[in-house]
Order: sequence, then C-alpha cells, then structure tokens
Amino acid sequence: MKSDDGIPVEFSAGYGDLLAQVSVTGRLLRRPELDALAEIGERAAESGHAWRDLVGLYLGETRRLWSSLPGIARAPHVADAARTGEALLAAVDAAVGALGAGHERAQRLAVRQEEAARREFVDDLLYGRSDPGRLAERAERFGLRLGRAHAVAVAAGKVPYDEAHPLVRRVERELVARFADRDVLLTTKDGRLVCIAAGTEEAALDAFAKCAASPGPGHTGAARIAHGRAHAGAAGVVLSYEEALGAIDLAVRLDLPGIVLHAADLLVFPVLMRDSAAMADLVRTVLGPLTGARGGAGPLLETITACAAAGYVNAEAARRLRISVRTLSYRLERIRTLTGYDPSDALQRYTLETAAMGARLLDWPGEAL
Repeated sequence: MKSDDGIPVEFSAGYGDLLAQVSVTGRLLRRPELDALAEIGERAAESGHAWRDLVGLYLGETRRLWSSLPGIARAPHVADAARTGEALLAAVDAAVGALGAGHERAQRLAVRQEEAARREFVDDLLYGRSDPGRLAERAERFGLRLGRAHAVAVAAGKVPYDEAHPLVRRVERELVARFADRDVLLTTKDGRLVCIAAGTEEAALDAFAKCAASPGPGHTGAARIAHGRAHAGAAGVVLSYEEALGAIDLAVRLDLPGIVLHAADLLVFPVLMRDSAAMADLVRTVLGPLTGARGGAGPLLETITACAAAGYVNAEAARRLRISVRTLSYRLERIRTLTGYDPSDALQRYTLETAAMGARLLDWPGEAL
C-alpha cells in the first residue's frame, strides 16, 4: 500500500506506536529509535523515494493519528493536552531529523559511487583499456552511444581541476541546462576538464569552450581549450582526446595566440615532428649560426616568429617585439648575414619560419639538439 505521495506506508511502520508512547510518557526519542529512523531514511533513498515524499508520509501519519493518540484523547485538561502536544512535536522534529540524516547519508554514498563509476569508465575509455562491447554498454549509462563518431574538448587551467572546482560546476550547469538529453559527457581527468560529445553535437563543444573560457563573474576561465577531431568508435574517442591534449601542449610550447584551439588547424605540427631527427638537423643547419650573435639566438628567433605573425609588416612586428623599426631592421640584417637566408625571399622565409617552429618544438637553444 502506498501513501498519497506514492511512497509505501511500510516505511512508516512502528511510527504510530512510537507516537502513542510519547503521548503517554512525554519522553524524548531514544538513540536506538533514532538510529532505526535513520535506517528507514537510508532505505527510502536507496529505493528512489524523494526526501519530500518521505517527510510527507510521516507528517500525514502524524495528522491522521494525532487526535486518537492516548495522551491527547485522554487529557483531562487543555493544559495537559498542550504539554502532550509539545512532547509530540519534539518527537516529530527528532524523527524527521533522523530520517533526513539517513536519507542524506544514502544520497552522499550514491553520489560517491556514481562518481567512482564515472571515473573508472572515463579512465577505461580514454586509455582504451576495456573490451569495446562492454565499454559501449557502460557508456550508455553515462549518456554516450559509442557507435557514433565523437569528439573531445579539453580545458586546462592555471590550477588543476577536480569535480568540486567552481569552474567545473559552472560549466556542468550550463551543459546540463542546454544539452541534458544529448550525447554529451563532462568529466575531469588528470587535472583537466574534459567534454566528450557526439560528432554531430558541435554546439555542445562550442558551448563548453565558451563557458570554460568566459564563465562569468566570480570565476576564472581556463587558460587553454582545445578541440580534437571527431572519430568513430571508442578508439576514436581516445584519438580525439590525444589530439586535444597535443594541441594544448603545442599551444603552450609555441605560445600560440588565443585560448581556444582546434586540432584540425594544427595538423602541420605533427607532420613537422614526425621525423624529429630531420627537424633537429634543419634547426641546427639553418639557425645554428644565430648562437654567435651578441645576446645569443633567442632575440633573433623571437624576431623571426614576430615577423611571421605580423605578415612581415615591419611596423607591426616591431610593435609586437616592443622595439623600434630601426632595431628590427638591424635584427633582420643580422639574421640574413649569420644564416645566409633572406627573410624577404618567399622560399628562404619559409625555411626560416619552419626552422624557428622546429626550434620552439625542440626547446632549442635551451635544450641541446
């Protein structure tokens, strides 16, 4: 049998007898009785019953039984009935508190178990450690259908992110409000915020990036956000995740402009680094002579990079470097003299730019080639 709130009345078994005893004796609830009520609260939560419904059941029982309780029905005077009523209200208050403690305890445990299951699933998914069939079954529990193509976006901050970080909660609220019924999963991994979405859900990834970059007042946005490309299957999720991580690593090492990057826009860099020995030889051959310059190779490398970013407009390049145009012209002449490559020549300029990119990827001249 269920109450009007849809919760079985069995959850209130013994409550009427307890109220009857209190109405006669005026005593407080004992510790074993409070513990039993807390266990009822736990069982109700585990059975999927809301706290509001459980309280409604107990308050309804209190109203139903009130006038028939011995201490109320047999009170010789109004003052006696009032004292009994106060004792009963204290008992009801204690009972509701115990029920709430148990219900909350069960909910916290369920949340911890859900978070643990999510972390385990994310680890298995992003590291490709589980059987694909079993992984697909588990994915459905978290709203993903791995038969589709998926893309991964990753946000990295100045501090590591965990599930309790304010930015994570802010982004989660945004995505749940807009894409609760979509093929989207938000989680944290290795101190980064990770969003996995179906390849058709570009809007979800864009919303993730926008909110992570500009979360609003009181929040600090992510330092770098990268989108991997969409790929099919569980292995495709791993590949997209690795692409996003690689894009963030490149952005940091090359000091690329902008917060949001797309792996598809950076495909040239893996190609350049596919043969690291050849790249090291290019850097050594083309840029090695710059180490003989006064102040070392660093300032001249910065000059090559700034000129490329400015489209070889000297005034803009000088502004970026915070030097005069005359000083910039002197540096360009030194580059031409030391390397033998002329930045004003299109082919030689490309060689210088490629070597400069390789130098930054290889951390040269800080690291020996």
